[in-house]
Amino acid sequence: MSSFGSLYSQYYDLLYSDKDYMGEVNYVDNLIKSSLKSAKTLLDLGCGTGKHAELFCEKGYHVHGVDLSHEMLKIAQTRTLNKQNKLQFTHSNIQELNLNQQFDVVVSLFHVMSYQNSNEALIQAFEVAKQHLKQGGIFIFDFWYGPAVLTDLPETRVKRLEDEYLKVTRIAEPHLHAQSNMVDVHYDIFIENKISNEIIQKKELHPMRYFFDTELELICQRVGFSIMNKYEWMSKNNPEFNSWNVVWIVK
Repeated sequence: MSSFGSLYSQYYDLLYSDKDYMGEVNYVDNLIKSSLKSAKTLLDLGCGTGKHAELFCEKGYHVHGVDLSHEMLKIAQTRTLNKQNKLQFTHSNIQELNLNQQFDVVVSLFHVMSYQNSNEALIQAFEVAKQHLKQGGIFIFDFWYGPAVLTDLPETRVKRLEDEYLKVTRIAEPHLHAQSNMVDVHYDIFIENKISNEIIQKKELHPMRYFFDTELELICQRVGFSIMNKYEWMSKNNPEFNSWNVVWIVK
């Protein structure tokens, strides 16, 4: 079953209601300003329901979000009210994207690059990012960091959240494939409609790839990116063995 079907989009924002979107946008905005003070336009690859994109727009950027899910984009489109000239969204596979437009900044957040499971898909994603950057523009992306994944191995987790309409329970069971640098995350999700008392069960598989510095350095070199900075996500610390999430800034 697809990870990003219509049901997923309905409970996605609830599931990540505890995610600090504003804090993340402030953090990335600071990364941008410390690297490219004049940046005004931003492309968001894998924008989901558009929360990051909307907040970047409110920061003053002209933002174009891209996602593969029609259902996610239906939610994202509602965020363009009174922002049509500054915020827009396009449906596309990252690898096939060609907007015939270039931006000061390309971002890809919330581990979107870790969903690019093959070398071919990852290289194509990097090439698309480069193609859509102005001369001197920067690409900011986060990902699962291999040294931390293998130090603090993935484990089964349960997450429960609810609002006035839905109650969601999600069980995540990871299966590590060390030879391919992959973690298959199997989700069992129970969604209760609190009004009708209907309960829907959904299963999902999210194949996530973790990366090491040397392989990403080779890909950056091949595509033509130079590496500006590597940080532990949401900090300016160097990535360590406990840094599951890492962000790179390349140009």
